[in-house]
Amino acid sequence: MVKRKIVVITDGDRVAEKVVEKVARNVGGRAISFSGGNPTIAPGERISAAIKKAAHDPVLVMVDDCGSRGEGNGEQILRMLASDPELEILGVVAVASNTSGVDGVPVTASVTRKGAIVNVPVDKDGNPEIVGHTKVEGDTVDVLNQLNIPIIIGVGDLGKMEDADLVEDGAKITTLAVREVLKRSNFQ
Repeated sequence: MVKRKIVVITDGDRVAEKVVEKVARNVGGRAISFSGGNPTIAPGERISAAIKKAAHDPVLVMVDDCGSRGEGNGEQILRMLASDPELEILGVVAVASNTSGVDGVPVTASVTRKGAIVNVPVDKDGNPEIVGHTKVEGDTVDVLNQLNIPIIIGVGDLGKMEDADLVEDGAKITTLAVREVLKRSNFQ
């Protein structure tokens, strides 16, 4: 059985939906648009079925907890996708937010709002975190500490980052983040 290759993005608000759709076009992938929402309300089974029916890989999927510190619907869907034997999560684009009281998750690398690949997490605006800060903090990332995800790329708030990631300018920063997942996972 050939597993479907997916990249999960931990944001799903209206701006993020447009960004992910643009990024999918930029990388030659497919976006599961209805997986967006703030929070994600589509059932995990419906998202999984849509991934399996997508025309080709990579498939970009959004999950969002709408600021919830606990394990919300977005994280539950991410957990379900990670356990599906027909899916392979190549990596996750972990989006920073201003949610307090979360654990955060260590990153493989991050993309700053200036488009630099760095080995530290970034904040919501896409700025590198201070030295010694080791985790990207967001409302939909804590579950990643319990899953076997090979690549986690940190990024600021999709479509924003002080206008560095505007969809009308090509969603450059999020595109770089997804391309970094694809490169590091040896996706062909």
